[in-house]
Parts: sequence; structure tokens; C-alpha cells
Amino acid sequence: MRKSIVAAVVVAAIAIAAGTQAGSAVERNDALSAPRPAVSLIAAVGAAERTTNGFATKAEYERTEAGWAYDVEVVSGARVLDVRVDAASGKILSSQEDAADTGKEDGEDKPD
Repeated sequence: MRKSIVAAVVVAAIAIAAGTQAGSAVERNDALSAPRPAVSLIAAVGAAERTTNGFATKAEYERTEAGWAYDVEVVSGARVLDVRVDAASGKILSSQEDAADTGKEDGEDKPD
């Protein structure tokens, strides 16, 4: 009986180890590879809101061709603007009017 308990524990440990290795390779969250920014998300949103005299509805920290930046969507009056903020300096890199959202952007489902 003792041998069967030891065998069961060994088999369970091997299965757990195999599942952990397989799961970590497949289910790794891409956010874990992002470097810590010099400028916080809160500071970037504040800069975007001050620049456009509006309020933020969405913000993302992402890698761009020029480096890491925040993309902040801001509502200003009757306009929606996409504002890009440098994550290293907090400077506004660009601001442009947003095209109408279709709900399919960036793999999103339609809004509720």
C-alpha cells in the first residue's frame, strides 16, 4: 500500500510539473514583458486631458515604432481624439481626431 501511495504522489507531481510548463509557455501574459515606464499611466492621461481640454475614456501602454508610449482616447466637446504620450518623457507625441469606433478595433467586441 505504501508503494502505491508513493507512486501516486510521484505521478501527480510529474503531471503538475508538465502542466505548469505547458501552461506557462502557452498562456503567458504579454504585459509581463513590458518595461516599467518612467511616466505613470495617470500622468500620461493627465497630460492628454490637459492638452485637449477633455476627458480620457481609454488608455493603453504599448510598444510603438518609436518606443514605448501611451495611447489615450480623449473626448473633447463633440470630438474624440487619439493622443500619444511618450512613456519616457511624458511629452505629447501626436494628437489626431479618432475615426468612428466600429467596436472591432484592436480585437474588441462590439460595445454593450
